[in-house]
Amino acid sequence: MAASNILLSGFGGQGILFAGKVAAYAGLIDGKEVSWLPSYGPEMRGGAANCSICLNDEEIACPLILHPDILAVMNLPSYDKYIDEAKAGAIVVVDSFLVDKRTDRTDIKVFYLPATQMAVENKLEKLANMIILGKLAKESGFASEESLFKALAKVIPAKRQHLVEVNKQALLLGMNS
Repeated sequence: MAASNILLSGFGGQGILFAGKVAAYAGLIDGKEVSWLPSYGPEMRGGAANCSICLNDEEIACPLILHPDILAVMNLPSYDKYIDEAKAGAIVVVDSFLVDKRTDRTDIKVFYLPATQMAVENKLEKLANMIILGKLAKESGFASEESLFKALAKVIPAKRQHLVEVNKQALLLGMNS
């Protein structure tokens, strides 16, 4: 696998940092060099939340991602801020339930997925982040289904292991969309 520079962005409370942690652990499970750099505003919910994840076979020199090759945006401010920053050839997943814009860029591959709506319709409330992550994994190949499932079991605390299965369902929903 070539290096993957992943940027996840949305509002606080959407699970951006959690999804980033799952992606990072999947990279560790696959034996990759990994950096996980969360960034969020002072508000716990509703403020900006971003997470940069670098996965590489070689040592990572800088954890900052200015031009992602894999991008997820889960709200309109994130779309406006990052859609033009994606590298040519990037894989982009947009939560089209919360973002009503479409890019005119032809040098990136964009998937418009109504993840928030899908989560509600499938009784997976608050798991739009995992639906988005599943779609990113399927389209970019940054991690396998098996690695993501193992990462979930690692990232979800012992007292909440009962949530592993619903998170797997959400990942699969994204992968199969």
